[in-house]
This record gives sequence, C-alpha cells and structure tokens, in this order.
Amino acid sequence: MSIQQIEEAIKELSTEEIAALRAWIEEYLEDERELTDEFTASIERGKRDLAAGRTRVGTPTACP
Repeated sequence: MSIQQIEEAIKELSTEEIAALRAWIEEYLEDERELTDEFTASIERGKRDLAAGRTRVGTPTACP
C-alpha cells in the first residue's frame, strides 16, 4: 500500500477513528524507539557505569 493510498483511506475515517489511529501510531512509534539497538546499548552502558561507580549526582535548585 502506498502513502497516497493510506492518505486517501484516512480521509474516509471518522474523527473518532482518526483519533484511535493516531493513538495507535504514537504507541507503535514509542515501542519502536524503546527497542532499538542503540537504546538497549545505552541501558547496558548505564548498568556498567552504575556497577563501576561512575555516576553523577545532581543538586536540585530551589524554585523562586
């Protein structure tokens, strides 16, 4: 299916169906970002840094 066909099909949806589609796409993209090799590697680096004691501690600032 082409992008043009998808666009035409979306135009036929109700407002509620479009909202549901948008929610699904957002969840799908979030899941895809979470499962990338880069993300997994960053988690593993973080675990190694914590185990080795390489951490930073932030100091909160007071709000005016």
